[in-house]
Amino acid sequence: MTGHPSVSTVVPTRDRPELLRAAVRAILDQDYPGPVEVVVVHDQSEPDQSLTRLSRRDRQIRVVPNERTPGLAGARNSGALAAVGDFVAFCDDDDEWLPGKLRAQVEALTAAPGAEVVTCGIRVSYEGKTVDRVLTRDSVTLADLLRDRMTELHPSTFLIRAAALRAGFGLVDEEIPGGYAEDYDFLLRAARSAPLVNLCTPYVLVRWHKQSYFAQRWETISAALQWLLERYPEFGTQPAGAARVSGQIAFANAASGDRRAALRWARHALRRNPREPRAYLALAVAGRVLRADTVLRTLHRRGRGI
Repeated sequence: MTGHPSVSTVVPTRDRPELLRAAVRAILDQDYPGPVEVVVVHDQSEPDQSLTRLSRRDRQIRVVPNERTPGLAGARNSGALAAVGDFVAFCDDDDEWLPGKLRAQVEALTAAPGAEVVTCGIRVSYEGKTVDRVLTRDSVTLADLLRDRMTELHPSTFLIRAAALRAGFGLVDEEIPGGYAEDYDFLLRAARSAPLVNLCTPYVLVRWHKQSYFAQRWETISAALQWLLERYPEFGTQPAGAARVSGQIAFANAASGDRRAALRWARHALRRNPREPRAYLALAVAGRVLRADTVLRTLHRRGRGI
């Protein structure tokens, strides 16, 4: 690889034209000197070919349909397979890259020949307030991710070697129930292959709003997290991590009104880690001491989730 590696940025979208254009412009405005293409993937919506008029010199925009599984995972994969760059980046249509993001990440990945993925910190925007979420480490291992989801590692921060997607750890999994936590599964598989490089700077503005998370899909969340526990037996080596996921399942069941399942999963969590807070929150929601939406709003104001 000589000169400045080419980068393809995959932007899945569905019926959010104004946010999409803001996301695309933030990519085009990056100061990275190499060639950049933006692959906008329309999922279950009509492709907007007028976006190609935003193209600039060395900044080409292509618009394609999602020809794989409907939803975010299939849209990401449609874009990744259409991409021609040496590196592939992801950006959600309601997020924006901040200045310097692409240059810093390409430099970090090219300086680490054995690495396949680089991430960075985020700036969370929720209800008019922003909170920076940054990991104070420059490398993330599989064991780290089993212990903690590390939500700072948002998909809009991912920059990946294209070869790793096509002939390495692979594309985004389209089989996970409802597509929930496909980004976490992706990180776990990537970290199985090689530790992630991380930049301790918030280079992406992430907007949280009602369209951004699965607030009304608790059964899907529970099924997807159980799928993850089954898929990664390595959770057995990290009791605190297994307790965290079990606590999330307990909370999802409590929020959906399945008190029996909530109690069962809360017990699983507390057996692995008696200090797991999600288990106690699940018990409070199941016992109608707290409302699930109140818990989520409080956490989101702090730039955090369950």
